[in-house]
Amino acid sequence: MKSPLLTLPGAVPAEGVDEGVAAHYGDLFREQRALADGTGFVDLSHRGVVTVSGPERLGWLHLLLTQHVQELPPHQATEALILSANGHIEHALYLVDDGETTWAHVEPGTQEALVAYLESMKFFYRVEVADRTEDIVVLHLPAGSITEAPAGVAVRETPYGRDLFLPRDGLEEYARTAGPAAGLLAYEALRVEQHRPRLGFETDHRTIPHELGWIGSAVHLQKGCYRGQETVARVQNLGKPPRRLVFLHLDGSEVHLPVPGTELRLADDSPDGRKIGFITTSVRHHELGPVALALVKRNVPVDAPLLAGDTAAAQETVVEP
Repeated sequence: MKSPLLTLPGAVPAEGVDEGVAAHYGDLFREQRALADGTGFVDLSHRGVVTVSGPERLGWLHLLLTQHVQELPPHQATEALILSANGHIEHALYLVDDGETTWAHVEPGTQEALVAYLESMKFFYRVEVADRTEDIVVLHLPAGSITEAPAGVAVRETPYGRDLFLPRDGLEEYARTAGPAAGLLAYEALRVEQHRPRLGFETDHRTIPHELGWIGSAVHLQKGCYRGQETVARVQNLGKPPRRLVFLHLDGSEVHLPVPGTELRLADDSPDGRKIGFITTSVRHHELGPVALALVKRNVPVDAPLLAGDTAAAQETVVEP
């Protein structure tokens, strides 16, 4: 659905999976600086919203998710994954429980498949699953924001800011009180700076949680069984993930950013040298310049200079090899 905030002055629509909200409002770096300073907001109304209610919701979700949510306190934010039987990441959920309902926002377009899976696992449990994307939107306030959330809405309070679950018909009115709007490009630049992976960007059909540093933040290693747990336990205790997430500083003299999927190779290799990874997200940061997240093979030396296509890149370790 197209956000009503696309009518704000300077709004330029995002493309691809983020279609429906603004990529920016005319000044990318000003918008980034505002978010970094704790002012403004980001329209995330294109994301999917799913709720689970009923007296057994937390115990039931605990059986399905990688995170320990059996006794999740009200208003405490958490993240969780749903894995395939082989341990590959299928869904990423950003959760909060308000004492009566568990709220989750998910990647745009994934909510229908998520709801279908959850419905298939209800069995005799007293839970109700609902796709609330049509009537509830997500709006992000940056860390340090003093803007108050409307009374009665669910709020995810995280170190990176607050995610508000607002009625869709109240989005325009609330936005008028929330400060300057910042687009998805500003939000993504800060996400990359914070080394936070995103489903469908840093993941592919064979990604496991260890590769992206989701162990701990989205995967609890001391909880009971869930689908894909065998792979998580085996890699944690006996093996090593085949790939690892890295943060890249890109050559700032290049006019164009290397696009997601751009192949990485060692800088001292020949032009047709061995592929050792690929760019997953690339952005322009207001302080760091052009930077990116990438997946590389685990055994790539952590200090090795790389080439992203023809662009020089220096690594920062996110996931230890």
